[in-house]
Amino acid sequence: MGGRPLKPAARRRPPGHSGLALAALLALTLLTACKPVGPNYNTPAYHAPANYKETGASSVVPPPNPAGGAWHPANPSDGMLKGKWWEIYQDPQLNSLEERIATTNVQLRQAVETYQAARDQVTVARAALFPQLSASIGASPEKISRNEPFFNKSVNSTVANDFTLGAQATWEPDFWGRIRRTVEQARATAQASAADLANVDLSLHAEMASDYFQLRGLDSEIRLLTDTVADLEGQLDLTQRRLKGGVATAVDVDQAQTQLETVRAQLVDLGVARAQYEHAIGTIANYDLSQFSIPPSPLDLTLPKVPLGVPSQLLERRPDIASAERHAAASNEQIGIAVSAFYPNINLSGSGGFQSTNPGTWIQGPSTFWSLGAQAAQLLFDAGQRHALTDQARHSYEAQADAYRNTIFQAFQDVEDQLAALRILEHESSVEADAVAAAQRSLNISNTRYKGGVTSYLEVLTAEATLLQNQRTAIDIEARQFASSVGLVRSLGGGWDATQLPK
Repeated sequence: MGGRPLKPAARRRPPGHSGLALAALLALTLLTACKPVGPNYNTPAYHAPANYKETGASSVVPPPNPAGGAWHPANPSDGMLKGKWWEIYQDPQLNSLEERIATTNVQLRQAVETYQAARDQVTVARAALFPQLSASIGASPEKISRNEPFFNKSVNSTVANDFTLGAQATWEPDFWGRIRRTVEQARATAQASAADLANVDLSLHAEMASDYFQLRGLDSEIRLLTDTVADLEGQLDLTQRRLKGGVATAVDVDQAQTQLETVRAQLVDLGVARAQYEHAIGTIANYDLSQFSIPPSPLDLTLPKVPLGVPSQLLERRPDIASAERHAAASNEQIGIAVSAFYPNINLSGSGGFQSTNPGTWIQGPSTFWSLGAQAAQLLFDAGQRHALTDQARHSYEAQADAYRNTIFQAFQDVEDQLAALRILEHESSVEADAVAAAQRSLNISNTRYKGGVTSYLEVLTAEATLLQNQRTAIDIEARQFASSVGLVRSLGGGWDATQLPK
């Protein structure tokens, strides 16, 4: 054919190229300008009290000496625990056990993996904001039968080749904010998982400290009973000598023997509880229990003061409160996702590449191809499903908001409970100390009277049993004070605050 040859297709501007760029620019402009449908999230309202009840309210039980106590009101500037809160007890062995939790505890590692999975879901959700691109390459040699119907006899070759190199792109512009709401929902869920992780960490450290102090309280009781056994052995020897001298009776010896064996049995029985606490501590610290033991160490520590802070700080210091608040935020985003179903789904697509039957002309201008597409779909009838899903999302949000407020109520109750326990136990400890002193004086008098022959040994036994009971009660109160101190630390969040949530 004559005439001027055409320019290669690769050098020509494809029809609609300017329109495609304009459409993409318009879509991006609309995407950034459109406000996501559905309600914006606001933290559910809650007004914290100005002061904790137990810091100033009167009670039936008289408050302790203002100079003493295991807690005190603090200004916001100094009312925060620090990260390694267990160091306030100044016990190196406890510090060593607590430090192992971060590196060895499998329950904590499980919570870490759960959080990381939730964090990855944020990336999954965010990916939907961008176009999906794919590429393909193919070679399809094909031999055609000469005997097939309608075969073109003028064709010399029966072999056909198809070489393709293409790319495809699809994109759903987020005009109504469904994807952005999904991303925010995933982010809030991941933050809730991070708060759950912090709560597991706090619970493990608090459980470790509580079990440790309970074990040391048992060691104090074991020391007391061991000393009491030694005293009773001396009493038994005295009554036996008095029997030989004709001063005491066989009943006195039997009573002394009974008292001695009773206390020995109590001493043996403490071993059961001590072993259980030791196993619990070893499990939390991930020790091999067959090789793990804690040497006896009576509870000879000073109860530290726990900085209390002001009530309004509690909302930011408890990881369980932060988790509940983040779940409420995630539920709010679900409302927007449900509302977006009332709007059309819009999808853009495009493809292009090279196609040829000859490898030599494969990557050339005339071999190019492309296509563009846009689709909008609107659901017209669903028998009320979208309305029901939207109502369901709203009710779920209200439920989560109430769960958040309930978590706050429980948190304030926890703090008040532990403050009350510390206040009352301190008063009880003071009263019990007077009881121990009175019982000791009574035993001393009874021993003197018995040795002087003016009373029976039964009076001595009664005085000894009373003293021992009061001494054990005093030790129990001390252990409970430490347990309540740990409980207060836990109820205050253990030095954690919401600023530690990942962004």
